[in-house]
Amino acid sequence: MKKIFDVIDRFKSMKILVIGDVMLDRYIIGDVTRISPEAPVQVVNVEKEDNVPGGAANVANNIASLGGSVYMIGIVGDDGSSKTLKRELQKRSIITDYLITDAKRPTIQKMRAVARGQQLLRIDFEKRDEIGNLTFDKVVETVEKLISKVNLVVVSDYDKGIISKRLMEKIIEIVGEKNKAVIVDPKPQNMDFYKGCTLMTPNHIEASKMAGIEEKNDDDLNNIGEALMAKLDCELIISRGKNGMSLFKRDGKVKHIPTKAREVYDVTGAGDTVVAALALSMSSGASLEDASVIANHAAGLVVGKVGTSTTTVKELKGSMKNE
Repeated sequence: MKKIFDVIDRFKSMKILVIGDVMLDRYIIGDVTRISPEAPVQVVNVEKEDNVPGGAANVANNIASLGGSVYMIGIVGDDGSSKTLKRELQKRSIITDYLITDAKRPTIQKMRAVARGQQLLRIDFEKRDEIGNLTFDKVVETVEKLISKVNLVVVSDYDKGIISKRLMEKIIEIVGEKNKAVIVDPKPQNMDFYKGCTLMTPNHIEASKMAGIEEKNDDDLNNIGEALMAKLDCELIISRGKNGMSLFKRDGKVKHIPTKAREVYDVTGAGDTVVAALALSMSSGASLEDASVIANHAAGLVVGKVGTSTTTVKELKGSMKNE
């Protein structure tokens, strides 16, 4: 346990570069007491608004919450939502100097109307086509500028246009030249983009889709892991919800780690927490096995909270002491 605690204590010295689809999650919260006379819809009397970093920005938020330093590369629009997102990131000590403005794209925003604990409506503002050549070049230049400053790179792909096959090839090339690791939180439809990354972190549904194998039992899960490692030339950690997670290594070792969640209230954002904890643990010198154990505890803490949540080093150590 001391070895793992020493790893966690080193989180505060780590610098992580997160690249991906940044978003603003906006919650319009109020009460409903009547139906609109204009249409058969509920009228929400707004009581407050909450703005939180979403998508790849939530990975950065989780890293910062665990004490690490974060450089964030993503695309924002020339709009008010970008200012709000940057303000929310800066409040969480996340470096926003490397967000790239593209006036032709809106800042991705997910607006949710919530009343009495229930989500009534979600409105998405986004443009999902692949980024143009000028923006692509800016992203690559920024990665090249930052790679020597950071310990590890995380790619968080929400399939909103920034992550492409050619960008992943450049990222893997740049990271490889500096002998650093890159962790990918994938989207199944973009599977071919990630070949040659260090570690990929799909959930079990995503892994099943990518491997083309339906998961019915542990044998199927093992076949899924082996198939993906062979296809993508990387190691895997597959998140399995209430069943914990499974680690697949190049040397053929497979480790199934049971969940540490005591009660599950909300799984929103748990995958982002796993990626954040893995990034900090690996860059702090943990073996992949120990990094998986730490990430599993972090995920167990987050799913015990309502909404997109984060955890802290204090909570993480408390969870591990109680094991």
